[in-house]
Amino acid sequence: MPATTGIQLTVWEIGLWAILLMCAVAFTVNVVRKAVFHGAPDGGRVALAGPLGHRDRDLVKEPDATFWNIFAGLVVIVPAVVIPALASPVVGLLMLFLGIGAAVAAFALGRKLEQKRQNRSGFTEAAARHDALLARWQRYELDPAKGIDFPGMSDVNVPQTAALVRALQEAQRCRVTAGTDYPRAVERLDVAMAEAEAAAGASAP
Repeated sequence: MPATTGIQLTVWEIGLWAILLMCAVAFTVNVVRKAVFHGAPDGGRVALAGPLGHRDRDLVKEPDATFWNIFAGLVVIVPAVVIPALASPVVGLLMLFLGIGAAVAAFALGRKLEQKRQNRSGFTEAAARHDALLARWQRYELDPAKGIDFPGMSDVNVPQTAALVRALQEAQRCRVTAGTDYPRAVERLDVAMAEAEAAAGASAP
């Protein structure tokens, strides 16, 4: 006689697990895709260094958030596959295929939306301008001579520098988030950069 687990699921319960599984997979794939995009060389990630990196951590992307979002997704995904599998191996296999299908679909859709957003008028120009501003700002953080000559560019107690860091964060958020005005955010970043340089006594390159 086949062993029984004592777990019995109705059609409605299986359907509920299937919906939860697909939603959790789509959410987790989206989190991973964004995390990879942030970490890519062309993702425009802001890398803080020196005093600013230690004193303004709350203004930059928190890596732990990605971990906990993925963990939360797995908390739903694993039971949504295991519990139906305990009731019926066939249903468990079906859930596995549903999860894989949802992952592929979520990744393809997310990539398509990202490409569509990047192809919109103004995105390419804004991204190039954004990269130039990031490189310009990082010179103050990575060049010891500039750090000595213009300490205000790394001091978030200076209002203009704090505003610059917020503008950096906002521009990066808009770069990877659909439905935002990325060119406008880059424009504000340009203004904030000029104001921070003026306050620090540095001349724009």
